[in-house]
Amino acid sequence: MHVLGYVCRNLYCNLSLSVPPPSPPSPQATQDELKASYRRLCMLYHPDKHRDPELKSQAEQLFNQVHQAYEVLSDPQSRAIYDIFGKKGLEVEGWEIVERKRTPVEIREEYERLQREREERRLQQRTNPKGTISVGVDATDLFDRYDEDFEEMPGGGFPHIEINRMHISQSIEAPLTNSDTAMLSGSLSTHNGNGGGNINMTVRRVTSAKGWGELEFGAGDILGPLFGMKVIWPSLHCNNCNCGMQFSPRGVRPSCSLMTARHLDQNTMGYLQWRWGPHSSMTTSVVRDTKTSHFTLALQLGVPHSYLMMSYQYKFQDEDQTKVKGSIKTGWFGTVVEYGAERKISRHSVLAATVSVGVPQGVTLKIRLARANQTYLFPVHLTDQLLPSAVFYATVGPLLVYMAIHRLVIIPYTCSQKQQDLELQRKSSEVDMVKKKQEAESAVRNTHTYYTQIKLYLVHVTNTTGLIILNAWYGKFVTDNSARQERAQVIDVTVPLQCLVKDSKLILTEASKAGLPGFYDPCVGEDKSLKLLYQFRGVMHQVLSADTEALRIPKQCKYTTTTQPLYNHNSTVTTTIS
Repeated sequence: MHVLGYVCRNLYCNLSLSVPPPSPPSPQATQDELKASYRRLCMLYHPDKHRDPELKSQAEQLFNQVHQAYEVLSDPQSRAIYDIFGKKGLEVEGWEIVERKRTPVEIREEYERLQREREERRLQQRTNPKGTISVGVDATDLFDRYDEDFEEMPGGGFPHIEINRMHISQSIEAPLTNSDTAMLSGSLSTHNGNGGGNINMTVRRVTSAKGWGELEFGAGDILGPLFGMKVIWPSLHCNNCNCGMQFSPRGVRPSCSLMTARHLDQNTMGYLQWRWGPHSSMTTSVVRDTKTSHFTLALQLGVPHSYLMMSYQYKFQDEDQTKVKGSIKTGWFGTVVEYGAERKISRHSVLAATVSVGVPQGVTLKIRLARANQTYLFPVHLTDQLLPSAVFYATVGPLLVYMAIHRLVIIPYTCSQKQQDLELQRKSSEVDMVKKKQEAESAVRNTHTYYTQIKLYLVHVTNTTGLIILNAWYGKFVTDNSARQERAQVIDVTVPLQCLVKDSKLILTEASKAGLPGFYDPCVGEDKSLKLLYQFRGVMHQVLSADTEALRIPKQCKYTTTTQPLYNHNSTVTTTIS
């Protein structure tokens, strides 16, 4: 049933050996039986025992299979997964983050959950759904009603706010073959009671690693049928060709566009685009994108619009990926200045707000929420004129609302969810932690005599020139006014650490210290540290190390014996012990 058993049953015929293989272990085999069988197989099928090149190659493959099988069967969780689901169960992604103390029933439930998530990810990758919902709000009555030239409307003193436009678009992909993909998209739009929609179908064929072609067919209730073709071909630069034909009651409308791009330097791209059709134009732009900023400069000459645009975006290097941006755009239509910011509010969500001030467009507040592949836009038109009050409220209002929601809703909710997760984690690991605590206490008792002998040797024989661990604590450290809570979440690890000292050196690798002999996790799910006070060559030092941080004491430097500084590896000397 096991991989070892499978390898054992097939070794004789694969290697054509004259010696029959040992009997495979049963599914109920103990770890000692597995280890004994593993050693026998390694000795029997080691590649160095075969001189024939072909047999040696086969032996090497089987030797690796035996090693992989033993890695699976020697781990209790992997063995349980294999016993229940076979080799296919081990191929499911996500087992590495599952707690390693599950029962067979819990493992089966976890396997089914991981399988569902895997199928959902695979479906989403295949269909790649994208959508946009835009809701335009007309809120000009908030500010224009106070203008002297505004004619007061009858019907009360409340401002009239309405939704004057909406737009919904959605697209999905369906792979046909390894090189062909079909895309279906549609959109609906309405503005002041009038609207329309269209539906498009596109077939894409990948012709090379960098090139592909597209055929597009569309139909709408306003412009009529559409036929288009798009080609991307590889070269030293990026080339894009797009041709189309629009059939409408006014006749056939052909259109064409060409675009080429090239790298100006490592972080800068230059683009040149030409359009021919109902809106003919020539556009050139330069885009520079670095780790901390994004800059765009574009110039368009065309009919009916020509403009010059410049934008700059600064990227903060924080966990929320905060960005602030500003742009100015001027042309035949007027001048528009935009500024705003965006921030990541969750793992898959980004919230952005932009204020647009222009002549003759007025003042507009644009709010955008991006959730995975879905985008929600809310442009709020505040006034048709340049009113300082509208600019002020459009700038300060969203900022105050976000700060209030973030402080009153998001932070409490996040803390509550984190606390619930910690409670569930502690409850599920309670039995295992009790067992590990007993094992750690037993290890400390067994090594206490050895610890005493080491300390006496260092004090009397080496004259305290060696490394002596005076005190060591492991766990979550809190403020001094919470000493009771601190004692409840910190354990004494002086004895285990002193036993790990070799040649007056203590070296700990980058891994959780909860797995060290004599250690256990006193506060599951919390950030832990190791704090120790040690003496080396008569001088006392203090070290505070993170849980997964590598530690080496003493540091590679010369110590003096005339003073007794309390040394912190992460900072300068802080105090002195008398």
